[in-house]
Amino acid sequence: MILKFDPFVSAVEAPFWHALSQIKIDVLKLDDSLVSINAYYYSGFRIATHEYSGETAPSTLVPPALLCLGPNSLYQFDESRKSIHPNFAYNAPGQLKNTNTIEEFKLLDKNKLFKEVGEQIWNDIKTGLALEEPHLLNRFLVITFADLKKFKFYYWFGFPALTPPTDKQYILQDSKPIFAKFSTEEISSFTDTLEKFRGLNGISYLKNAGFFLVKKLGDGSFKIGKLTEIENFWKTGEKITVGFADPSLAPDNPGWPLRNFLFLLKSKWNIGFIRVICLRESPGKKDISSSIVIDVELPETGDLFKDPPKIVGWEKNSQGNLGPRIADLAPLMDPKRLADTAVDLNLKLMKWRLVPTLDLENISQQRCLLFGAGTLGCYVARLLMAWGVRNISFIDNGKVSFSNPVRQPLFEFNDCLDGGKQKAVAAAESLKKIFPGVCKNAKGYDISIPMPGHTVTSQQKKSTEETVKKISKLVQSHDVLFLLTDSRESRWLPTVFGAFFEKIVLTTALGFDTFLVMRHGMKGKNPYSVDSQTESKYQYSNVDLGCYFCNDVVAPSDSLKDRTLDQQCTVTRPGISALASSLVVELLMNILNHEKRCWAEPATNPDPSEPTTSELGLVPHQIRGYQTHFTNLLVVGQSYDKCTACSPVILQNYKNEGFEFLFQAFNSSTYLEDLTGLSEMHKQTDDADLDWDEDMDDE
Repeated sequence: MILKFDPFVSAVEAPFWHALSQIKIDVLKLDDSLVSINAYYYSGFRIATHEYSGETAPSTLVPPALLCLGPNSLYQFDESRKSIHPNFAYNAPGQLKNTNTIEEFKLLDKNKLFKEVGEQIWNDIKTGLALEEPHLLNRFLVITFADLKKFKFYYWFGFPALTPPTDKQYILQDSKPIFAKFSTEEISSFTDTLEKFRGLNGISYLKNAGFFLVKKLGDGSFKIGKLTEIENFWKTGEKITVGFADPSLAPDNPGWPLRNFLFLLKSKWNIGFIRVICLRESPGKKDISSSIVIDVELPETGDLFKDPPKIVGWEKNSQGNLGPRIADLAPLMDPKRLADTAVDLNLKLMKWRLVPTLDLENISQQRCLLFGAGTLGCYVARLLMAWGVRNISFIDNGKVSFSNPVRQPLFEFNDCLDGGKQKAVAAAESLKKIFPGVCKNAKGYDISIPMPGHTVTSQQKKSTEETVKKISKLVQSHDVLFLLTDSRESRWLPTVFGAFFEKIVLTTALGFDTFLVMRHGMKGKNPYSVDSQTESKYQYSNVDLGCYFCNDVVAPSDSLKDRTLDQQCTVTRPGISALASSLVVELLMNILNHEKRCWAEPATNPDPSEPTTSELGLVPHQIRGYQTHFTNLLVVGQSYDKCTACSPVILQNYKNEGFEFLFQAFNSSTYLEDLTGLSEMHKQTDDADLDWDEDMDDE
């Protein structure tokens, strides 16, 4: 059977085109001379998926043999990039011809250029240079035209292969998986020897390790050598065995690099039969189980080596025809969009490799409203961006002070000058600089949150009502509320609105060396409850979790009055804010990726070895951190029917009376306690204490 080879398939990364665009404008201009570039490829390895259906076994993906161009491929204009390639990749040197017009691209004598590159390979073989630097066997050509107005790139790859005449082909005598040819111990010995070979004598992993000589010794071990050692590597009568990094995963067909390797071996030493180890390994894992071993009969010499030999290897386009390909990168080549793509790629790698169920689309569409643009707000916003959230808004009425930038990563020294910028506005502007992908949606609102215990005069009533309306509209237009302010009472109004409008509400509160991270219990109909059809709007759900105020038996009041200097600032260990911020953002991600979303049952403190209800992990109600002991506790707090923020009576009164209800709450220190029954409970408690004292007096 004639030996067939799996051809390379070009894979050009978007940053390569961006780099070519810049070089075309700034360096090449109208110069269309050949440019030296580097590509890379990996040895083939199988990617097993885990999508089970009944008794179906895991499926196996067989990717094409990719030759990749990345942002470092254009090393000619920056020599420091010449050797920069991903780990465990092999090098392929190439030449790029970039034409100035589409007409030049079409009319260019492509076959002439292709033949010249092929003859370079032939010359490297004849002079022995290919033995010193075997990666030269992988030379390639790419012809391009960059339409920089439309960000369209026309390109055609050629992978020159020196080929024997049609009547004198390579014959495949046998093809077997490596474990069918060698024992487990022998395979282990081979991989260990190969690792040593790659590390000895300055062997370049990129240039020289992709082709090698192999000899199996009598004790089952192996010897691996460079191509320059071939004259004395085998003794007479020993089986000639070679190996190469095989980018293919076809069951019986080796990859394209073997064509020129076989041509070299036949032309230099007239070898008739040869065994080839087609090395296919999982990068960095010493797993070569996908490798195959083939026995090949090479044709008799005859006129095989006429000078120059026949050369083939033009790449086919996506339609399967000989012709160029087109990369339309109009939506990507704008640097802001390129940054957007890069952020998405990092997240998609998580999804592809680690968390297949990760709902990235749902995450990116979340509209997050942050109450507070201080230390917590800055950290939370940065982490939301890292998760791909595109819609982030801030509410804060403070200004950036000189103590802020060292603790609040969205601010810098210049933000403190001239009295300081408005925090909410400055934080939103900073997000735009860091990640332009949120520039249309990042907004800061300079709003002072009305609070219980902070009197609103009759003169201030109208403006306060307008402020409440603004906050109400912002809450309704967002999906997730983060309560990150530095006082208890400033969290009350957002808690009421979050419960009333049925939003996901997350709170973070800090002590000196402790912190609280929690999600508020949801109100309304629980779609996962068997009784959800009969629940009233303000009935507690089956997941009956409390809010931030549910543990309190007193209403929030003015905690800012008469503060000393140390009480006016948030005094906490610097690392606590970052810890709590990361946990509250990760809690949101776990909520969004749980099958029951915000209605997920709360987790407590399971053994870390136990499986979790979702791939990202648990969805606790409260996380209480104690930095002195480097300990976190998962706590569940039930909702309280006398809660001053989320109880049914509070939500019903807001529905019926609107701002008038809030106006009374702002001005009266006892209104909320009277309304919820806390005042009566306090009275009953005092009466019980009095009765106890009288009994003691009788004795």
